[in-house]
Amino acid sequence: MTSNHEHASFDNFLALDLRVGTIVEAIPLEKAKKPAYKMRIDFGELGVKKTSAQIMDLYSIDALIGRKVIAVVNFPPKQIGTFMSECLVLGGLTSSGVALLGIDSIAQNGDKIA
Repeated sequence: MTSNHEHASFDNFLALDLRVGTIVEAIPLEKAKKPAYKMRIDFGELGVKKTSAQIMDLYSIDALIGRKVIAVVNFPPKQIGTFMSECLVLGGLTSSGVALLGIDSIAQNGDKIA
């Protein structure tokens, strides 16, 4: 099987700071082009960071609060409409929408992903 994907170096991977966090707040992102939530995620010693995600098709607010997720925390802040995103939550692109990546409950907020 051949791949049309460009290869990344291992150093590219090591440059990403991937961390475990817990969603502590999720509310609809008003005026978004596509329906999205704005969320606050607790990353332990790194503090609470804001992000947005187009995951309304698969997740209710109640299903998000308290959910552990994996996010890139060292991208520069990105302006999304009137909202400033401070991290990127990771998910799988499914035919039904974005399915959030998760981790076992033993992982603590701020733990590094290796």
